[in-house]
Amino acid sequence: MTEPSENQPGRRRAPGMSPERRREMIIQTAIPLITEYGAAVTTAKIARAAGIGEGTIFRVFADKDELLQACVAEALSPEHAVRELDAIDVSQPLSDRLAEAAEALQAHMSRMGAIMGSLGHRGGKHPGTVRGAGREESTARIRTALADLLEPERSSLRRPPEQIAALFFGLLFVQPRTDDEPDLTPGELVDVFLHGALSETAG
Repeated sequence: MTEPSENQPGRRRAPGMSPERRREMIIQTAIPLITEYGAAVTTAKIARAAGIGEGTIFRVFADKDELLQACVAEALSPEHAVRELDAIDVSQPLSDRLAEAAEALQAHMSRMGAIMGSLGHRGGKHPGTVRGAGREESTARIRTALADLLEPERSSLRRPPEQIAALFFGLLFVQPRTDDEPDLTPGELVDVFLHGALSETAG
């Protein structure tokens, strides 16, 4: 039996998906396309990539601008990064935990930068709001997850885990780039953070 089409021959309606789940699927499909094409990406292109009819997009989003704003909100959300931090095995050595955390957070920041750079000022009102309370809340949640990774070493840390987490997050966020030297790997960054700038042979 042929399933209902969505105004396109041979295209099937995705079965049994709630509006919320469909919305999330569209956002996740759209983000890499927005990163590549910016605001010029069409809803038709997003629909093809998602394997749905274009009309399905407009059943969960009022228009393209609302979809773009939802993608910006998702890219700026700390949820994915916090889940990755929470999943790190705290039985590992601290250096390994922090290296995993650095990799997860660098990917999060790269994702934010890519979509914001692609959209420019087309992201709607959301980017402006994250400079205030929204951004502070996002940063606080990430710092809390980092502090949890540091908690097993509380007794051997020079400062409380919360403060060390804030320092580590700040280092990741403002890590400088130099033209004549390769970027530090997450492991190298953690090594400098934990042990300082001096080499073992320095005296």
